[in-house]
Amino acid sequence: MLYETKPIIDDTYLGDSHMSADEKKHAKFRELAEKRTNKALEAVRLIGNLANRQTYVYEDAEVRKITKALRDAVSEVEARFGKTSGRSGGEFKL
Repeated sequence: MLYETKPIIDDTYLGDSHMSADEKKHAKFRELAEKRTNKALEAVRLIGNLANRQTYVYEDAEVRKITKALRDAVSEVEARFGKTSGRSGGEFKL
């Protein structure tokens, strides 16, 4: 199941000379947020497919580590929306 929605804006909409700078920034934010969120949701769904015990063998500790990494990443996103700058992160490894 993909989490796709209709595009929020048309590509030509960003080029509208009647839009203010803030309106253009907001339109771009919405466009990118939609694409990136859908991509992240699909990635989470694919991680969920790893729960198939007929195909994979895993330990409970590994599942806890995966879910903690996902929760931490969401918490970081929430914190960044509350702040104006700052980057951290890294690649997840089991």
